Amino acid sequence: MATNPTLDLLMNRASVRAYTDRVPDDETLATLVRAGQQAPFAYQCCSVILQRKGPFAWQAPLRLLVCADLHRIGLIAARRGWRTRTNDLQLLLFAVQDAAYLAQNMVIAAESLGLGTCYIGSPLVTAAALRERCQLPPKVLPLVGLVLGYPAERPAPRPRYPLDFTLFEERYPELDEDAVAEAMRVMDEGFLAEDYYRKLGTMVAPEGREETLTVDDYSWTEHISRKLQWSPDPAPMLAGLRACGFDLAGAGEDA
Repeated sequence: MATNPTLDLLMNRASVRAYTDRVPDDETLATLVRAGQQAPFAYQCCSVILQRKGPFAWQAPLRLLVCADLHRIGLIAARRGWRTRTNDLQLLLFAVQDAAYLAQNMVIAAESLGLGTCYIGSPLVTAAALRERCQLPPKVLPLVGLVLGYPAERPAPRPRYPLDFTLFEERYPELDEDAVAEAMRVMDEGFLAEDYYRKLGTMVAPEGREETLTVDDYSWTEHISRKLQWSPDPAPMLAGLRACGFDLAGAGEDA
């Protein structure tokens, strides 16, 4: 497989869950966001809220709240004399893409500068509260948190699915039991070899079932399967979207 400094950086990236007290300076933060802005975009429908007042996960000194942002493009269109007619669902999906591209560019830029990062998914389920805390205008959705700082650990890169379980040519294949079992084996053996969940101190409780595993045999495929039991009712998340000004059921309102 080909290699160069950029590929080495990508292949060795890992989420950091332990940070020093050192705080990145403003020039470094500006560099990260500018690197994020250079990602490919549909509409540049994304923005970043810098949060300095924690506490944040894993004692990280800072958090960047990455937002899917349709507010600014609506203001621009209005100044051009246009009314937004595109439905909120389509625009939000584009904005989610824009925000994701920006966030990942920032992650790689941070890695290149010796910083560590970790994504936090909770903003999607606490959108209404974050809207109030950060005074977000309508049509701005807090999508993901990104804690960052100087790492107090250098974890190994986590296992990933085999390439043939991810890269398909021309069409999506039928994934037979052997293919699924092999992908599960690669993931579980990799995480168990790292003693990942013991070190992390985390096991998701088995909702509605008796616990039959220990940290000795609890691994990624069980962990992610248990997480798939969370939040079966979409109503709270839809309420958060409505609180942020998104109408996904109708034609949408003006941005």
